[in-house]
Amino acid sequence: MEFTKRLTKQKMIKTIKKSDLIVVGGGASGLMAAGTAAHLGLKVCLIEKTNRLGWKLSITGKGRCNVTNDCPSQEVIANVPTNGRFLFGALSHFSPSDVMKFFESLGVPLKTERGNRVFPQSDRAKDIVDALVHWNRDGGVQVIQGEAKKLFLEDESVKGVVLSDGETILASQVIVCCGGKSYPVTGSTGDGYLLAQQAGHTVIPPRPSLVPLCCKEQDCREMMGLSLRNIGFELYDMKKKKTVCTDFGELLFTHFGLSGPVVLSGSTHLKEMESGRYRADIDLKPALSFEKLDARLQRDFTKYHARDFVNGLSDLLPRLMIPIVVRRSGILESTKCADITREQRLSLVRLLKQLSFTVTGFRPIEEAIVTSGGVKVKEVDPKTMESKKIHGLYFAGELLDVDGYTGGFNLQIAFCTGRLAAQSIAQRVQNQKSF
Repeated sequence: MEFTKRLTKQKMIKTIKKSDLIVVGGGASGLMAAGTAAHLGLKVCLIEKTNRLGWKLSITGKGRCNVTNDCPSQEVIANVPTNGRFLFGALSHFSPSDVMKFFESLGVPLKTERGNRVFPQSDRAKDIVDALVHWNRDGGVQVIQGEAKKLFLEDESVKGVVLSDGETILASQVIVCCGGKSYPVTGSTGDGYLLAQQAGHTVIPPRPSLVPLCCKEQDCREMMGLSLRNIGFELYDMKKKKTVCTDFGELLFTHFGLSGPVVLSGSTHLKEMESGRYRADIDLKPALSFEKLDARLQRDFTKYHARDFVNGLSDLLPRLMIPIVVRRSGILESTKCADITREQRLSLVRLLKQLSFTVTGFRPIEEAIVTSGGVKVKEVDPKTMESKKIHGLYFAGELLDVDGYTGGFNLQIAFCTGRLAAQSIAQRVQNQKSF
């Protein structure tokens, strides 16, 4: 069978019955695991239910693919709020610098941007996917387009995988890495959770992570499409009366509420979502203190003293935002800039330093970049990614209850856990053959 990124029914293999390893899922972690094991000498069968390998990987980073984050492993762990320390072993085997060297060795030049985010120089996720697919092909990985319906288990060991068409593929080692529930069109529909539960594993209920937030105010709809850079962002828990997180960066207004990097990262901190519980505060001018922003307003109002208030903010704010700020300020838009009182101006400064929105909930899990929740990590050996319940069964990638912030951390998780699982299996198989 020709190994390509797109598979067809005509190219499906129906003859493979025995392999050293079965990898379930042809995404980032699956391609890394299958290719690693194959290049270490194992006979590998990769099962992918869609007709396209690396589909979700091809759309990450808005089609650019934020491969990893160029930082030390300890910093990766710090940016993984859910079970970050579980990754210590995987990162020691395949750090961000190792990931970068790996892709550059496959002929994909990389570049590092703001926040240490690493992308292919071409800005094309396709180059990353193609490199992985060709690497798997060169290693002799065999692919089946099919759906893994259940695990073939016997005497607390895995013996293979049963497909939805009834075919059984035998292998004494299986890596399940078919993703979470985000972007289901790419094949991530939660199948891996069912396989894990069949094997007796606890699955932490999946919920959206790195997901846009819905807001009560209609102001967001009026500013739809407006992107703000270099803003301060804070999420405040009004129930517990404390700040949940603070950030600095880019934000996007949408028809439903808020999105953009600071919002997506902030969403990972909202563990107990209730409508109206959280407030999103935006500092439109974080580089200016209250006093300096007040001085800036005084200069603008002096400059445009004969203008109406609504026309005196053009130097300070984006066009789409001006009507919202004017309305929230309580100052009549027809008020001349020269007539604005000190109290009104100071109130406006407070508004610009804290433009607030009431969070009503997450967008659907299907719109999340990654899924939080998954296979309970206490039931997985962090040194090998092997199940503590079923001999020969391994887990990797988003299926695990591990997720990070935006910035390349989640792909780093996928790559390093897939790599470690494959290396652990290769070592075991080689040890068995030496006896």
